[in-house]
Amino acid sequence: MLTHARHPEHVLVEQRDLLTADVPAPVADVAAQLRAVLEWAREYLCGPHPELGRKGPVCPFAQGSLERGTFFLAVHRGEAPTPETLAETLLIYRDWFRELPPVTGPAAQFKTVLLTFPDMAPQWAQAVVDETQARLKPRYVAEGLMIGEFHAGPPDKGGLWNPDFRPLRSPVPLLAIRHMVATDLPFLTDDAAALRSYLQRFGTGTPAVLRQRAAAAAHRLGLTPEEIG
Repeated sequence: MLTHARHPEHVLVEQRDLLTADVPAPVADVAAQLRAVLEWAREYLCGPHPELGRKGPVCPFAQGSLERGTFFLAVHRGEAPTPETLAETLLIYRDWFRELPPVTGPAAQFKTVLLTFPDMAPQWAQAVVDETQARLKPRYVAEGLMIGEFHAGPPDKGGLWNPDFRPLRSPVPLLAIRHMVATDLPFLTDDAAALRSYLQRFGTGTPAVLRQRAAAAAHRLGLTPEEIG
């Protein structure tokens, strides 16, 4: 388990912490929920799904993150945290995420921090998690990061390849932070600011199979060549 140097009340749980009977004290009472998230990542995110609409795992990054030991779980306590409170807490984890090795190179794209809410009452999960993600997404995207919302609702967003599939269901409510990668374009084509941030970051690095989609979205959202670099 990692402890934040400046905010020792904040910790990051590693896989190995959950593979022992002696789970570290700060999170021992929610070990069952954290193990459920780890199992969900291994079994669901890393596996195929008949409703996904494409071949391959549900999440292309989870397996690489788990194998590299860059998959971290954080815990926020409380039954009904507000989006304002969570936004402040996530600032700490966002900055910590940036400091965690590896900070550069291809392996950095597999780094993931999942902020879990094991105490969150089910009736609050959907509204609070979804609102927090929507509030923070523009800022995170502008900084080259992605923030994803997961809960048992599940979130209303459909799959990219099957809009009737709801891929963001999780056993414990959580928000996930990771680096933006070039293949994230389909998540960012409904908002001009998000698409602008993506295109300014990747430009000609947009995968060939997504360039037509990027151009169509830029035209639809009224982005000019100067805006997208």
